[in-house]
Amino acid sequence: MSGRIGVILANLGTPDAPTYSAVRRFLRDFLSDRRVIQLSRWIWLPILYLFVLTLRPFRSAKAYRKIWTPAGSPLLIHGRAQESGVGRELNQRLDDQIEVALGMAYGTPSLESAAAQLKAAGCKRVLCLPLYPQYSGTTTGSIIDQLNGLVAAEDLNIIRSYEGHPLYIKALLNSIDEAFKARRPQALVLSFHSIPLHYLNENEPYRDQCERTARLLREAIGLPANAIHLAYQSRFGPTRWLGPSTLEILAKLAGQGVKTVDVICPGFSSDCLETLEEIGIAAREEFLELGGEELRLIPCLNDREDHIQALSVVISEELLRWQESRGL
Repeated sequence: MSGRIGVILANLGTPDAPTYSAVRRFLRDFLSDRRVIQLSRWIWLPILYLFVLTLRPFRSAKAYRKIWTPAGSPLLIHGRAQESGVGRELNQRLDDQIEVALGMAYGTPSLESAAAQLKAAGCKRVLCLPLYPQYSGTTTGSIIDQLNGLVAAEDLNIIRSYEGHPLYIKALLNSIDEAFKARRPQALVLSFHSIPLHYLNENEPYRDQCERTARLLREAIGLPANAIHLAYQSRFGPTRWLGPSTLEILAKLAGQGVKTVDVICPGFSSDCLETLEEIGIAAREEFLELGGEELRLIPCLNDREDHIQALSVVISEELLRWQESRGL
């Protein structure tokens, strides 16, 4: 493909600090997205500003402080490492034709700043890889909406999902195998982010893609099939969500006398609040209170070398398809 190519690695985002004001800004942007909250603005905005943004930032900031590092937000730290690693790998493959930028749907660095960085580097075409292996309108759909306002349609290509790519599955299996070498659990929970049930329609493949990833992992993991459980986490609000919930599965396992559980979150490319605090701290405490003895969080793929290679191959394959479709 002639000319310099820009690649955006896109993720959800993170507050700039674990403080009330920073978390409130982040939640305001996140929860104002029509893709995320699909309610009438007349109904939702008063709820958001009068209640949610008054109370929730206190709880969320407290949770963020539990996982914050001296270097900052784990999601941003891992994102920068992925940006560097993918850039290095792609340019080794494609002879320094690629400029890689990290962009967040909410917070900094923004998608707008990523697009500007690529433009300043002389990139005429932009390929975006949302770091959500399974497509959802609430995540990848939002990225598509935002980038369509930043990059001309004829110069933009967005990878919608990679939920079954062999190298992504292999990287997950490698991380599970490494954890099992230290101690094989009685049960393994595959925990994906949930979405409201009414978001599921003929244009929303999220559940099918989560189930595909889970099926491919089940087929290769050395545990009995009935010891591997698909679950969904991070519910918010009173509406009905895609389930079963991760906490329900953990409670069921504890009630059955299961003492050791591993949890892996295949839908998250980087460790963040939802993995480190929601699963690694809160869910672990609940499992122990219910009679379990150990809940171990298997880290996200983050900047593992096999993950960097998987992301780079996903991008390289799409660049080749793009080149062929444009006759370049």
